[in-house]
Amino acid sequence: MSRKLTVGLVQERDQGSVEANLQRIESHVREAKQSGVDLVLLQELHNGAYFCQHEAVHEFDRAEPIPGPSTERLSALAKAQGVVLVSSLFERRAAGLYHNTAVVFDRDGTMAGKYRKMHIPDDPGFLEKFYFTPGDLGFQPIETSVGRLGVLVCWDQWYPEAARLMALAGADLLLYPTAIGWDPTDEQAEKDRQRQAWVLSQRGHAVANGLPVLSCNRVGFEPSPTGSSGIQFWGTSFVAGPQGEFLAEAGTDEPTLLITEVDLGRSEAVRRIWPFLRDRRIDAYQDLLKRYRD
Repeated sequence: MSRKLTVGLVQERDQGSVEANLQRIESHVREAKQSGVDLVLLQELHNGAYFCQHEAVHEFDRAEPIPGPSTERLSALAKAQGVVLVSSLFERRAAGLYHNTAVVFDRDGTMAGKYRKMHIPDDPGFLEKFYFTPGDLGFQPIETSVGRLGVLVCWDQWYPEAARLMALAGADLLLYPTAIGWDPTDEQAEKDRQRQAWVLSQRGHAVANGLPVLSCNRVGFEPSPTGSSGIQFWGTSFVAGPQGEFLAEAGTDEPTLLITEVDLGRSEAVRRIWPFLRDRRIDAYQDLLKRYRD
């Protein structure tokens, strides 16, 4: 049975301030609504620059409570435009306790739910363990008027376990707000390998789970506050169907409002011919709970 859903992904560069970024988001969401979009996905930490390139205590000043000023504004936006909106915020939960948190608003502006990023990287240029406490809400889809959203965040996209658990909990689609890019000093061949691996990993989640995948990344060069090479965010926001097929893809360099249609009903048809959930050997997977099989 067909269940058509029009989705919009807002691929943007940092505009230099919270106010400027939110204004740009509001403009994109209004444009998306005019094109009949039902669901809008924003990029990771869309309110500002990707500050995790260095470790500095003053960056915690960017965080805010949830509910808070940004959720109030995004809630009003979702309600005014009648869309489901998936946002990404730096959450101040308590003094010294912060999360990288996706917040979902339904068409009426209500907060449908939130997801706290579970996998936290600590790599050159992506020093997130200094800022973010790993999530404690688990892999639970968020119920909305357009379906059950399996929301994950950036580094989560490399982990098949996260996508699988969302699928096993009944997610209708997987969504990844993202901030990922190249070290500008890398050779082009290495850049190409990294970007292709990123796309391939998420398309694999679509195939393995028979679900559409939406991945929204940022673009533009952001210098490092420490004077190192910085990050060139590679964009490439895309939507894949339940067999991993591209439904829409943005470029690597420019802000883009990517709009396409997803048929949620295809997941049923695909899972009937590729019944991966049926054939899982859950009796033989105990060692997945180990860090490594020595």
